[in-house]
Amino acid sequence: MSRDLPPLNALRAFEATARLNSVSQAAEQLHVTHGAVSRQLKVLEEHLGLSLFVKDGRGLKLTDAGIRLRDASAEAFERLRTVCAELTRDSSDAPFVLGCSGSLLARWFIPRLGRLNADLPDLRLHLSAGEGDLDPRKPGLDALLLFAEPPWPADMQVHELACERIGPVMSPHFSRYEALRTAPARALVGEPLLHTTSRPQAWPSWAQGKGVDVADLKYGQGFEHLYYLLEAAVAGLGVAIAPQALVADDLRAGRLVAPWGFNETPGRLALWLPGRAVDGRALQLAQWLKAELDNGA
Repeated sequence: MSRDLPPLNALRAFEATARLNSVSQAAEQLHVTHGAVSRQLKVLEEHLGLSLFVKDGRGLKLTDAGIRLRDASAEAFERLRTVCAELTRDSSDAPFVLGCSGSLLARWFIPRLGRLNADLPDLRLHLSAGEGDLDPRKPGLDALLLFAEPPWPADMQVHELACERIGPVMSPHFSRYEALRTAPARALVGEPLLHTTSRPQAWPSWAQGKGVDVADLKYGQGFEHLYYLLEAAVAGLGVAIAPQALVADDLRAGRLVAPWGFNETPGRLALWLPGRAVDGRALQLAQWLKAELDNGA
């Protein structure tokens, strides 16, 4: 006699038949035909080399071996049902962990978090900040929100949300504000521009879009992260370069101005998920983010 477990389908057919004391009812519960259940019962008996049922009038009666297997299989399947239900509940209760840069988190996401919670009350969102070290392929993150340029990695699901637009911004309190606010873009040539090491191509990309020679740009104070760069601009320390989405609130409030507008770049703000992920919460979040961005919020 084989010491391997019998086929799972055969055990399921037996457990349902023994519990309901009816092949027909077992077939109905398992959404298969009467003949399919009968065949699985035969497979199981042949595997075990034992009879599990005997004829009892027009019905079936369990043998002693059948009674033993009924009790064991009922306990095992009930335990499996319980554990699967617990796993499903734990999964649905687990927070959706979204990674994004600290600047995107602080300047765009957190000001809108109250609205997101009101619109998606069932989405338990946990935000994780980082700078270049976040990867949704690794355990601990469900998705990543970031600015990046196509082509996208083949092993990722990418939901494009908005085009990236960048432009120079400055505070009305900046000492050179009055001289620059109505001047053409070329007025920034020779100006000590605030910049960030995390986006070294930002100023050259903008300059090329405006027909300004990149070699003429002069750089002033540098910052490690975009968040610090924008805080410096708000503090009136100079002219910075920024994605429009991250300064939208500052522009509306008058903390910053953008006299030269914003240029579209090849970059996109996108929600990235591992290619293996199938999570309805991600699609729900992507739809909310896109609607928020489309509305200019």
